[in-house]
Amino acid sequence: MERAQQRPATSGVDGPVPPPEPAGTALELLVHGVGGTTPERMLDDPHTVRITGDDTAAVFRRAADADAETRPEGHRGGPVPEAYVWCNLTSGNGTRALWLLLLPFMVVNLAHWMRPTAHGRPRTVRLYGLLVRLAGLTLTVLLVAAACEVALDLAAWQCAGTRACAVRHSWLGFLSPAAGGWWSTPGRRLALAALMPAALTGLLWYLSHRTWSAYESQQPMTHGPEREEETGGGALGRPGFWYGRRLVARLRAAHTAAGLLTVAAAVAAPAAHFDRRPGGPAALDVLGWLLHAALVAGAAVVAAVVCRRGRSEHRLDRRLDRHLVRRLPLGALLVLLLAVLYSGWSRPKWHSTGRLAGDATFGGLALVQGLLVVALGVTAHTLHRTRRGALGSAPTADDPTDHRAALRGLGGPAVAMLACALGGVMSGGVAQRVADWLDGTGASIPGPPVLLTWQASVIPPLIVVLLALCGRLAGRAWRLARAERATVERDYPAEPKDPARTRRIARTRAMATLTDAGPLVVGVTSATTLLLGAAALVGALGTDRTPARAAEGTQPVVQGAAETAQALGSWLIGLGFILFVTWGRRAYKDASARRTIGILWDVGTFWPRAAHPFAPPCYAERAVPDLTWRMATWTRATGGRLVLSGHSQGSVLAAAAAWQLTPSVRGRIALLTYGSPLTRLYGRWFPAHFGPEALGALHRDVDCWRNLYRRTDPIGGPVGLSGDCGADVDRPPLKDPLVYGRTPRHPLPAPVLGHSDYQADPAFAEERRRLLARLRPDVPAPRHGPGQPDAESGAPRAAPEPRGGDDT
Repeated sequence: MERAQQRPATSGVDGPVPPPEPAGTALELLVHGVGGTTPERMLDDPHTVRITGDDTAAVFRRAADADAETRPEGHRGGPVPEAYVWCNLTSGNGTRALWLLLLPFMVVNLAHWMRPTAHGRPRTVRLYGLLVRLAGLTLTVLLVAAACEVALDLAAWQCAGTRACAVRHSWLGFLSPAAGGWWSTPGRRLALAALMPAALTGLLWYLSHRTWSAYESQQPMTHGPEREEETGGGALGRPGFWYGRRLVARLRAAHTAAGLLTVAAAVAAPAAHFDRRPGGPAALDVLGWLLHAALVAGAAVVAAVVCRRGRSEHRLDRRLDRHLVRRLPLGALLVLLLAVLYSGWSRPKWHSTGRLAGDATFGGLALVQGLLVVALGVTAHTLHRTRRGALGSAPTADDPTDHRAALRGLGGPAVAMLACALGGVMSGGVAQRVADWLDGTGASIPGPPVLLTWQASVIPPLIVVLLALCGRLAGRAWRLARAERATVERDYPAEPKDPARTRRIARTRAMATLTDAGPLVVGVTSATTLLLGAAALVGALGTDRTPARAAEGTQPVVQGAAETAQALGSWLIGLGFILFVTWGRRAYKDASARRTIGILWDVGTFWPRAAHPFAPPCYAERAVPDLTWRMATWTRATGGRLVLSGHSQGSVLAAAAAWQLTPSVRGRIALLTYGSPLTRLYGRWFPAHFGPEALGALHRDVDCWRNLYRRTDPIGGPVGLSGDCGADVDRPPLKDPLVYGRTPRHPLPAPVLGHSDYQADPAFAEERRRLLARLRPDVPAPRHGPGQPDAESGAPRAAPEPRGGDDT
């Protein structure tokens, strides 16, 4: 903390003891972390009242503090605590269980924000965003294609067209050719089955539109025109960053149209293939070609909409492209209706045999996704090397591009690969389980496409690689725990040693370091998945047989391995499907299970929907404006001192809200973070937005900032700014546990707290007092320009580092 540490005072535990706090109302705005909590627990009082907000997110105070601003003399002993509770943004009611279907979309949306820091490469940055949006579009097509595979191919084409399967499932009897009914022709069966994937597309549109109205429609505060250099934090300080209403509406229209066109293609393609046979009906053949042209034109329009425009962050873009948003899905729906009519036309000689063209569809999607991931990797590598090329071949401590970026800038492509793999596993799992359920133990139907069987068969080799990696990480953690025992004993001198207690503390510290191995795990998983996926694609398209049948006649070892991989892969993907359905059903009924899922959404849905409109909504587009409005209006009305206090994910929200404030307001608040993943997770995985340059700008812009962390915390860590800034922000790691053994003050063993209960540590109250003493009411803290002497030390202040202005 500049200037605060130079005040003359008596010595204390962690430096000078601050002088008495100045008069005036002081406010501590508490922001909780992942998993949620209650205002009663945050404020440590059973009687709380809602000051502002609604049932989704609100600010609470203790009932006794409701009118604290009118009685400032009653709060000289400390600040008035307020709790911002936002957990219902990610847990909420039972419909949130449906968000599990959107998991691949959420993951690919994360890849958009993982691009490396880059300056002076706007075209490359736009190319990166374009490639991620195209990858997101392929995931929508993949999900709808999987629904078409289940409903149209497995149920309507194969099972209903096979007498033995239709007899086993009486609900398909009216579709069977043996029944001779109006629905028994293949085209009409397909037309009826198209209701399922069309309804799924409609459900995705509904969920996106519903959350778009509740989240993206929250307008942030509007400020007067300011220079980019004064907003701090790069993109996160831009006025339109947390207002993605226009882009989400455009992408929603494009993805909805893509889903409907996928269904239309699945319905019309078999009929068109039949009509093109020699001697087929000429009129229907012409109609089939016209419908094919309409599908190609629709796909071109969808691709153009996705490629044309990215995010508008430099201003609040309130336009909605209403004509495009309405007409594009309606046009695709019209094409689907024409496809249904075309397919349902009477064709007496048409019979369903074999499979539909699922291998070509899923194979083409897998190939396109692989090429997009490779292109994304090349683009990300180019962006990551941009700064190094400008500064020299070797990274230095002053390199704001941050050599700490995960996977050397390839975190985004790796996560995009995992999103595609996750979509493939979900699609293949549903198809495999439905095929097994329809076919039973017999072989009455051909089953799902061969490619899906190959993709399931590569899961066991992937698990073997991951188990080997986990074994290596476990060995490293075990060795670190043994080495850490001596450090634990040095941290608690003059206390009787308990070997079991020492081992437990050392083991907790070692396990907390496993978080730092996340990039290695993701990188190995992604690379292995890409290679195995390519092998599965080659095997399926090259042999057109399942792995077990393709290995027939080879060496016994090879054949046994292929049969084992296929059987085990099918079992694993079925188990995953069952667990997925069970988890979703439990989340729908059980609020505690929804909170568990909410923890996943807390981390994954912080970012706006920039790559996929069907991803779970961005809660920060509601939370950040809430915090910004509260801080700006309170400081304007009272002129009091404000400490913004964020734990875990709450510290990320706090930083984002501080960046959105005007410089005059931002310079009047103090920031207190604890258990914060700002650098350890966000700085590594999202370097363009939370790298050293952005966090250094935040430190300069707020009045003062202190960060608390523990070595036993697997999530929080130091901010790690370079030079003297690091010591200004980061307090040395807190002791955990507070005491080693039993003492008169702690007669019972103190727990190892890890990521929780930072406020129970005396250091928390001490740092809060220091921040309040640093602030002054009514008058903003003096801001010194470059080269001007500091008022207290007389030393000249260094010029601030240049801030990024990347386009996204």
